[in-house]
Amino acid sequence: MGFSVSGSAAVIFVAAFIGFGMFYSAAANGFERVNDAREDQRDRLLDQQNTDISLVSATWNSSGNDNLVVTVDNTGSETLSVEATDLLVDNDYRTGYGTTVDGDGSTDIWASQERLEITVTSLSSQPGRVKVVAENGIAETMVVS
Repeated sequence: MGFSVSGSAAVIFVAAFIGFGMFYSAAANGFERVNDAREDQRDRLLDQQNTDISLVSATWNSSGNDNLVVTVDNTGSETLSVEATDLLVDNDYRTGYGTTVDGDGSTDIWASQERLEITVTSLSSQPGRVKVVAENGIAETMVVS
């Protein structure tokens, strides 16, 4: 065996070693990202399973100031965000309404067993129904009385 055979074998071995190192790095990073995504999905599913809301009332007050008052209880064990809670009135997404959590209008935290009250003043006529959607997709619908 001459030097050319040993030299070429060494070059091929070094190239294979470098190639395997690059492949392993890429595969390990991809595997780690997939595992992180699966863990995030499990966390979101657990949050969703621990979330429950209950619409208590949706009343239209037509005595002078025409407003809709929607009362919702957080009956799950998950703490929710008031800002991330959405309101649909007759299938129209609404913004710019007032909110209070157990009488406090300055908080964004809607903890378990607390009551959220939403007051919408921008309506011109009595709506038919409302839908409240929590930040992780849990929703409740009610006919306005």
